[in-house]
Amino acid sequence: MLNKTLSVCLFLALLSAGSSLSCRWMNDKFKQHSQTSLALLDNMTNNSTNTTEDAELDTLAFPHHLYDQASKASAEDKLVFTVQILREVSALFEEDYSAASWEESTVEHFLNVLNKQADELSSCIGSQARKKKSAKLQMYFKRLSQLVLKKSEPSAASWELIRTEIQLHLTRADLLASSLIPN
Repeated sequence: MLNKTLSVCLFLALLSAGSSLSCRWMNDKFKQHSQTSLALLDNMTNNSTNTTEDAELDTLAFPHHLYDQASKASAEDKLVFTVQILREVSALFEEDYSAASWEESTVEHFLNVLNKQADELSSCIGSQARKKKSAKLQMYFKRLSQLVLKKSEPSAASWELIRTEIQLHLTRADLLASSLIPN
């Protein structure tokens, strides 16, 4: 009897340890938070007078290849990549966005949702995997910040460019992480 119980416990422990899909928050709340963050980004543009027409800013090529690599990675590595995107976006939006005509409360809500998502998804990842980061993704966001925001004084147009790029990132991150949620 004790042997059977031990076997069942061991089996369940291995099953839950081997699958990041056992993360309850991801199954229950991820999609809701993802939709909220994208809606808040849309709201920023709807409440914005920003345009990119007059902006003569260097743009970076969107790193599609990094997302393609991540889509072929293990479930845990997909989550690590998604968490990194959320953290990089959050760091970018914590810079001085006063040149943008966004409502501060909307940006603060957006950051709260992103940080909640990142924290909860991070709890779904093993401690060793949390240390993995894509250096190329990190460099992309650093260059995005430097080229668009620090090359010249941040403007409404530069922040609108950032907002548009971030919308693409969050949409791709949503697709990547959603592929892990059972239907």
